[in-house]
Amino acid sequence: MTAAIVGIGAALPERTVPNSHFDRIGSSDEWIVKRTGIRERRFLAEDGHLADLAVAAAGSAIESSGHRADDIRHVVVATTTPDRVTPGLAVEVAARLGLAHAAAFDLHAACAGFVYALDHGGALIESGRAGAVLVCGAEALTRITDREDRSTAVLLGDGAGAVLLADVPDAPAPYFHLGSDGRQIPLLYADRHDRKLRMDGPEIFVHAVEKMSDAARRVLDRQELTCDDIDLFVAHQANARIVRAVGKELGLPPERLFLNVDRVANTSSASIPIALSHALREGRMGRTGLLAVAAFGAGITWGAGVLGWRLAGR
Repeated sequence: MTAAIVGIGAALPERTVPNSHFDRIGSSDEWIVKRTGIRERRFLAEDGHLADLAVAAAGSAIESSGHRADDIRHVVVATTTPDRVTPGLAVEVAARLGLAHAAAFDLHAACAGFVYALDHGGALIESGRAGAVLVCGAEALTRITDREDRSTAVLLGDGAGAVLLADVPDAPAPYFHLGSDGRQIPLLYADRHDRKLRMDGPEIFVHAVEKMSDAARRVLDRQELTCDDIDLFVAHQANARIVRAVGKELGLPPERLFLNVDRVANTSSASIPIALSHALREGRMGRTGLLAVAAFGAGITWGAGVLGWRLAGR
């Protein structure tokens, strides 16, 4: 059994927020673009439901795959910002997609959550315990953003993305390397009293480049692959400078490095699947290929992986 991506989907809130929105806290468009590469982001309405975005993204992933909903027995949603304390997003997503009896749960590994969820979904397929697994990343980071903190407010956005994993016998074998270091919690966190993200930006930058680069190298070495074997590399879209630095560390040519942080900002666990959806729409993905992913988040958590994609009708 070999897990591969067979469907991709994404959904964004209607409201587009340009950099000029942050003039009031002393962050100009020029300042934001130079330091982050971000030009705009999407905000979920104050009374909006993240589940709506997750359902739309997941539904698109299933529809694009050509698989029947009956084939899906597991739903994993990576999120830090669900609509409720309990239950999580996954059970509502499953029910609204007609998967009422599927195993469904939320996974919380901050911005690295989607990579963790991919590893879990792939393992279910490879072990023969599932034929298809729906993996979604969905975030409403504006719920935990201090809108007066210019060091974080300009970075964050909302959105959802999803992929459908299924057994594809001719796909390359996937492999993941994950890690964490709870000693670094003070670098990036939101506590239960303040409930706002607090970040040591310079330290996070260094750790993000180091950890994502190292994890990606480990994965490539373990599978006896080089950058020449990778058709597309999609890192967590936290900051354009971070993504480009990781690409440089790995020796990836620019045409194989995908960036869409300029349009959506940092959407945490949703960033990689949203980026995949945009890459597909922009013709950066053919019908088949080998994908490398890497992410880094609070915890600190990080991970990287390689897996194939086999997309119907492409």
